[in-house]
Amino acid sequence: MANENDYDGGEIKILEGLEAVRKRPGMYIGSTSASGLHHLVWEIVDNSVDEAMAGFCTEIQVTVHADNSITVVDNGRGIPVDEHPVKKIPTLEVVMTILHAGGKFDNSAYKVSGGLHGVGISVVNALSKRVVVQVRRDGNTYEMEFSRGKTVKKMEVVGTSDSTGTTVTFWPDDEIFETCIYDFDTLHNRLQETAFLNKNLKIVLTDEREATPHVEEFCYEGGIIDFVKFLNEGKDVPEAFKEPIYIEGKSDPDAPVAKMGEVEVSLQWNSGYGENVMSFANDIYTPEGGMHLEGFRTALTRVINDYARKQNLLKEKDANLTGDDVREGLSAVISVKLPDPQFEGQTKAKLGSSYMRALTLKIVTDGLADYLEEHPKPAREIVKKAQQACKARNAARKAREATRRKSLLETASLPGKLADCSVRDAELTELFIVEGDSAGGSAKDGRRRDIQAILPLRGKILNVERVGDHRAFSSDTIQSLITAIGCGVTTSAGDGGDFDITKARYHKIIIMTDADVDGAHIRILLLTFFYKYMRPLIDAGYVYVACPPIFGIKVRNKIHYVYPNGRQPEDEILRDTIQSLGLNPDDNDEDGKAKDGKITKKRKGYTVQRYKGLGEMDPKQLASTTMDPKTRILQRVSIEDAVVADRAVRELMGSEVGYRREYIEKHAHDARFLDA
Repeated sequence: MANENDYDGGEIKILEGLEAVRKRPGMYIGSTSASGLHHLVWEIVDNSVDEAMAGFCTEIQVTVHADNSITVVDNGRGIPVDEHPVKKIPTLEVVMTILHAGGKFDNSAYKVSGGLHGVGISVVNALSKRVVVQVRRDGNTYEMEFSRGKTVKKMEVVGTSDSTGTTVTFWPDDEIFETCIYDFDTLHNRLQETAFLNKNLKIVLTDEREATPHVEEFCYEGGIIDFVKFLNEGKDVPEAFKEPIYIEGKSDPDAPVAKMGEVEVSLQWNSGYGENVMSFANDIYTPEGGMHLEGFRTALTRVINDYARKQNLLKEKDANLTGDDVREGLSAVISVKLPDPQFEGQTKAKLGSSYMRALTLKIVTDGLADYLEEHPKPAREIVKKAQQACKARNAARKAREATRRKSLLETASLPGKLADCSVRDAELTELFIVEGDSAGGSAKDGRRRDIQAILPLRGKILNVERVGDHRAFSSDTIQSLITAIGCGVTTSAGDGGDFDITKARYHKIIIMTDADVDGAHIRILLLTFFYKYMRPLIDAGYVYVACPPIFGIKVRNKIHYVYPNGRQPEDEILRDTIQSLGLNPDDNDEDGKAKDGKITKKRKGYTVQRYKGLGEMDPKQLASTTMDPKTRILQRVSIEDAVVADRAVRELMGSEVGYRREYIEKHAHDARFLDA
């Protein structure tokens, strides 16, 4: 058996060649969109993290260069450079040019690994127009260069080194990817998450695309304890729960390798109503949970009920607290490490390794039971909070039932403001949620009556982040939304309730609000509602945001519409568009007079109209720009978008003033993007 510290050519197992990657990149990185582009970074970073999990790497540096090339540097052992025993070429070349060549297919080089498929760096090579690799190992620095999967510069010694590690620089292939521009926030969030999950691993992110490089450094001594505190930022955490609970454990040392595993859990309650539990397997986020999450949830509910009975906090006549009750207001991170994780689906969204359910159940049961016995004050507060959640859940159930009965008893069971469509096939129909009667009137007149329904909202929807289920379901506006969509709701904990996606009356639910600050406010409130009470609609891709134009440029008898792009202030977008039409943006700039609420600027040869609200467009304009399936622009809401909205509401609209102040101070210079 190989020594566990050995990492040389003999540890690299070869499964197949690299030819198919460029022909079908989506099979290997998911897509050729921005998501696939960022996946290249994750593949290389995951290799470095594998070295960290094996105990050989303490620092990873990721740099975005001015030309959008990426460099990843680690201080691990360095990719082996000796001759491969089968291919008889340097192992570095094997790893870079042959698919499924990696040290991840037995348990000698790595005990655990996030890169399950082991395709990582060879796929990056195949999908990059240029890759340069430097390996610091055995006192030397070795270098090779590749292009689109082929070796263009053989391995050579380019210097000496008293350290070890690997440096990879790559330029993504613009013949493959729809965009080659990296998003700093996407890189930031994923790398920060990785640092949370690997205690004391230092990760440095540098963006050189600005005049002054932007540098962020992540290193967390508390690991997932710090992660849970981060999840609860912007939330009110009662004094009894100030310190997160931390539980860790591992399988029996005598267990067979196939049944080995380590479990880390940290949890902390806040005074909110939602559940925010994130689960990971070998540092891979599992949004659909799996066996480790099942074990955690079962243990949590069982231990809290057992403690409540033992302390006589639950009487004999009382029903047990449910999982929804004990998880209300809970933020938690579950991180498991195992040698051969089995994931369900190619996206690795759910952990299927069944033995991890029992292992997580045992470790969390033992650890949480000990904590409750040793910390009676927080323990009683946990039970008390769950009992309050139980009462609120029953009240919310009655409110939902009242809404359902009301719908069934009324002659017209749908909301009075709803202008429904005539087609009943949900796959063909669309619901536009609009703000106010003015926009609703234009939308009703401009819609396709057969497939498009319009629901005007009266005022702003309730901020569901700050209220419980009972109050949310008692809101007339929210009742109208629930009734119109028809699929019911989950509870604030994300399950339970009466939600049934097959009963959704529309397969496109489109949030259509003004392109201003108030409209953005309503959008974020609606996104938070869907995330909290109808999240499966987001998962299924049913929720969209409409993108109305912000300007109309009338040249002779034709109107050219200008849309926001999220990257430029509106005046810059307008100026660029005017120039693209061959017009002079500086000619005869005179403010026109307001007429019917429409403000225009008259210039030589053309007129610019600013659309302050949807109601300022006539029905024909609204239909052609924002509603017509052939000409409109829609943005599908992904679960990442909903998470961003939920976090923004927590921090900017929650009870903690400090986060709002910090955000305003940080983003004050972006005020030019806003249209107040």
